[in-house]
Amino acid sequence: MKNKIAPCGAFFIFAFTMIYCYINRRFNGEKMRKILKTFAAIFGIVLLDQIAKGILLFLITGSAFAVGPAWSVVPVPYLMARVTNFFNVVFTWNPGTAFSLFRGLGDNIPLIMIIATGAIIGILLYYLIVRAKDYERTPLIFIVGGALGNFVDRLRFGAVVDFLDFHIGGAHWPSFNVADAFITIGVLLYILNWWLTRRRCLKNLKG
Repeated sequence: MKNKIAPCGAFFIFAFTMIYCYINRRFNGEKMRKILKTFAAIFGIVLLDQIAKGILLFLITGSAFAVGPAWSVVPVPYLMARVTNFFNVVFTWNPGTAFSLFRGLGDNIPLIMIIATGAIIGILLYYLIVRAKDYERTPLIFIVGGALGNFVDRLRFGAVVDFLDFHIGGAHWPSFNVADAFITIGVLLYILNWWLTRRRCLKNLKG
């Protein structure tokens, strides 16, 4: 798995470098400053997500910077802390998507998810930088930042670290992480902002 993941990581690093070079040549001045602020916000989300996961990795393995196949790094799930009667901090690997979806697709899913996630991030990042309207910017920053946070996990481990576990009695919502939370909030904000903008446009047309 490690041999498959390394070339994918190198390819996407190259792709993002090319995107940056294209942006740097096309934009300057105020537009470039706005783009740099966008990248800084995305980086902040990725950093927050990776710090949270790194703390858990450090508590379990003694290193926050472990790299390798997920179940070799941490072979079994951990219950880290019972915070309340409805919330636990756990440690579990998710080879699927947000909220543990599609985790049953088999051994090839890490490579499939790396390629698919990288392509989606590239498309969203291009749209965010080049074409996004003002109401779309913050939601897309949340979505791209969250997606990149999980993408880093896939490059490091072939799976994503999930650790937030909400439950009612024995019924557990699929565990998730900081990146998943940003993606979810971003999607909800995008829908809300789109609806509010559409409503204002319709109101102006009637007026």
